[in-house]
Amino acid sequence: MTKPLYIKMRDSDNVAVAVAEIKAGTQVMDDLVALDDIPQAHKIALVDIPAGGKVERYGIPIGYAIEAIAKGRWINEHMMDMPTPPDVDDMVFGTNIVTDLPSPPVSTWEGYRNPNGGYAGTRNILGINTTVQCATGVLNVAIAKMKAELLPKYPNVDDIVAINHGYGCGVAINAPEAKVPIRILKNISKHPNFGGQMMLVALGCEKFTPEMFLTPEENTPENVIVLHNCKGFQAMMDALMEMAERKLKILNERRRETLPLSDLLVGLQCGGSDAFSGITANPAAGYAADLLVKGGATVMFSEVTEVRDGVYLLGERCIDAEVGKRLADEMRWYDNYLALGGVDRGANTTPGNKKGGLANIAEKAMGSIVKSGTAPIIEVLSPGEVPTKKGLIFAATPASDIVCGPCQLASGMGLEVFMTGVGTPYGLAVAPVIKVCSRNEMKEQWPDLIDINAGPIATGEATLPEIGTLLFHEIIEVASGRKECYTDQHKLFNDLCIFNPAPIT
Repeated sequence: MTKPLYIKMRDSDNVAVAVAEIKAGTQVMDDLVALDDIPQAHKIALVDIPAGGKVERYGIPIGYAIEAIAKGRWINEHMMDMPTPPDVDDMVFGTNIVTDLPSPPVSTWEGYRNPNGGYAGTRNILGINTTVQCATGVLNVAIAKMKAELLPKYPNVDDIVAINHGYGCGVAINAPEAKVPIRILKNISKHPNFGGQMMLVALGCEKFTPEMFLTPEENTPENVIVLHNCKGFQAMMDALMEMAERKLKILNERRRETLPLSDLLVGLQCGGSDAFSGITANPAAGYAADLLVKGGATVMFSEVTEVRDGVYLLGERCIDAEVGKRLADEMRWYDNYLALGGVDRGANTTPGNKKGGLANIAEKAMGSIVKSGTAPIIEVLSPGEVPTKKGLIFAATPASDIVCGPCQLASGMGLEVFMTGVGTPYGLAVAPVIKVCSRNEMKEQWPDLIDINAGPIATGEATLPEIGTLLFHEIIEVASGRKECYTDQHKLFNDLCIFNPAPIT
C-alpha cells in the first residue's frame, strides 16, 4: 500500500499537512512541487496565498499571511498573523445536536461502588489530604513508612496517595476567586477512588483550616490530625500510622462489581500536541467518547484556551441556551483572567507544539476540540465542579496538563485519556492515565510509554473507527483493573498543581 504524502482536512483548505518529511523538489500532486523542505506534520501551501490572505485548515482561517506565500512553500508560525477570536456574545446554541452515535461493543465494566453515591471508582486508594503545603514533609515521610509497613497487610488496597499542594497559607483566603482552589481541594478529597474514607493532615496555623475544608460531621479526631497538637515528630508518625491503619482496614473490604457504563466518568486531555493530533489521536478519542456516551457513560473534556477559537462549534452542540450561556460565561471569565495577566489565548502554544507543525492557538484549538466527538454537550462546569448530569460535559479548566488533571480529578474523573503528539510522561497517582500518540514515530520512540498508537490513521493503515474502538476497549480494561496502563506500571505521577486565580499574599 502506498502511504499518502499529505493530508488535507477539508475541500476548502489551501494548505495540507506532510505525513512524513517532504523534500524540496518532490512532486506532491500533479500540479504541485514542494519549493522547500517540509518537515513532518508541517503545512505546505496548495495555492498562491496573497499578503493578508487566509491560511485555511479545518475549513476555517487559522491565520492570515504576513507576506505573499507561493504555492509549494512551507508555512510556519512566523508567516501568519493570528485571527481574531470568535465573539462569544453572538453564538447560537443547539443547532447541531447529534444523537445517532455509534453503539459501544460492551455496556458494563468492573468498578468500585462509591459509598458517597455518584460515579464509581476505578481504583481502591487511601487518599491522605493536606490543608497546607507545610504538612507535606511530615506526610511524605509517614507515607513511605505506611507503604513499607502497612500496605502489604491490606492486599485489596492499591496504593496510599498524598494530596499535597501549594495552597493553604500565604494566600488571600477570602478573595472571591479563592473559591476555585478551595473547591478543587475539597472535591478531590471525596474522589470515588478514595472509597469514602476521609483523612486530613493540618498544621494548625494555616488559613485554610479543617473547618473550611470539612463539614462539621467530617471534622472529627477520627479524620483529622493537627500536627501542632502532636508532641514531637515521633508522635506525629504514630498518629498518622494509627489513623491510616484504621482507614486501610475499611478500604480492604472494597471489591469490584459489575457496573453499568453510567457509573463511569472518563476525562479527556491533550498535551504536547502536534499537527497530527487533530487528524489521528484526538478524533480517535472523540470516537471512543461517542461510544462511551452512547453507552451511558459521562465523558469530560476541558482546556479553555484550546477550544476558544472553535467555541462557536461547541455552542452549536449545547443542548439548550442555558448550557450555552454557561459556556459563554466561562469563556468570558477566562478571557478576563488572561487579560489581567497581560496576555491572551495565544500564550498557550509551546515550542514543542510549533516544532510539531502547529502554527498558533487557532490551529491547535481546531485540532483539540475534535477529541470531544460529536455528542451533545449536556453540561458546562467551572474548574473543579462535580457534574450533575451524565453525558458529554465541558469542564472549563486551564490547558496546563498538570493543572487540568487535578481539576478533572476534583470533578470525579475515574480515568483520563491523554493524547500527545511530541510526547510527555505525565501521569496521576489518583487515577490511571492512558496515553494515545498521534504518530507512528512517537510510538517507536516511546514504545513502553504510549498505550495506544493512532498514527496508522495518518498512514492509511487503520481507520478512525478502528483506533477509536481499540481505545474504547483499552478504557474499559484499564478502568476495570484488568490491565495496567504504562503510567501506572512505571508510577509516573506528577505533582498536583491546584489552579489558584486568587492573590497570593
